[in-house]
Amino acid sequence: MVKTLVAGLITYIPGYSHIPALSRASYSNTEGTDSASYCYSVWLRHLVMADRNGLSVLPETVAELGPGDSLGIGLAALLSGVKQYYALDVVRYADISRNLAIFDGLVELFERRSGIPDESQFPEVRPRLQSYRFPAHILTEQRLHDSLDQRRVQAIRDSLTLAGHDSEGECRISYFAPWDSGAVLKEHSVDMIYSQAVLEHVTDLEHTYRALSQWLKPGGFMSHVIDFRCHGSAARWNGHWTYSDLTWKLMQGTRPYLLNRRPHSDHVNLLAQYGFQAVCDDKTTDTSGIKQTELAPRFWNISEEDLMTNLAFIQAVKSPV
Repeated sequence: MVKTLVAGLITYIPGYSHIPALSRASYSNTEGTDSASYCYSVWLRHLVMADRNGLSVLPETVAELGPGDSLGIGLAALLSGVKQYYALDVVRYADISRNLAIFDGLVELFERRSGIPDESQFPEVRPRLQSYRFPAHILTEQRLHDSLDQRRVQAIRDSLTLAGHDSEGECRISYFAPWDSGAVLKEHSVDMIYSQAVLEHVTDLEHTYRALSQWLKPGGFMSHVIDFRCHGSAARWNGHWTYSDLTWKLMQGTRPYLLNRRPHSDHVNLLAQYGFQAVCDDKTTDTSGIKQTELAPRFWNISEEDLMTNLAFIQAVKSPV
């Protein structure tokens, strides 16, 4: 708690963001997406699970919520045949040189038909798979022959250098940071939206689910890993539910996000409210955390199931009507 509180209080110091030592204390990188192997593993896990749950494995247009340190997961999507990738974040973290290095690493991984990096390399990454072999039944030789064509790879590279600006051609990348309204993307323009441990950070969850529903085509789907743990803000994994609203406000400071502290059932309810049907809701639980008697007043209504749910992988289809 103390470390998170200090990091939040620092942000109230006028001009803190221009003082390197202070800004480093209140922010860190978003972790993970600065590795080609990580991005390759995450994208293929979402794709394999989409296949397993009867969803499309050939989306033409995808959007990523919270890409973080790089656009690597979206680049992996493009290299597997996606034509349009939208990256939407609150803060612009990714830079061109890092993206280009990750892109080169991803090209190598796809060209080698490398297996999906598993728990031995990324023990915390979800969803878990039954097999980590390269999904050749999804990424067929013909599909990869087309998606890894030299001219197409160069087109992705060219679009990457222009990310955030208007670009033309078969493979397009658009980067919006910050995205602040559903109007950043056209209504019913996206086939698939995904995120990896992002929805627990979104400040206005209702607004976000409304936007996701607005962007997706009828029959399109979402694929999300949601991490309900405290992210180091407490001694026990669910200890962030013991803090009062005032304490939590001080811990967040003026930073644009920290954790929204919304439990699993809130996401399930919002899915239904905005026209989604879950086809997969794979939860993991942990009974080692706080008990209901320790909850702050605003969380007294949290169910026992929510209190034990520390992570969920959810895939949901938007109603075709």
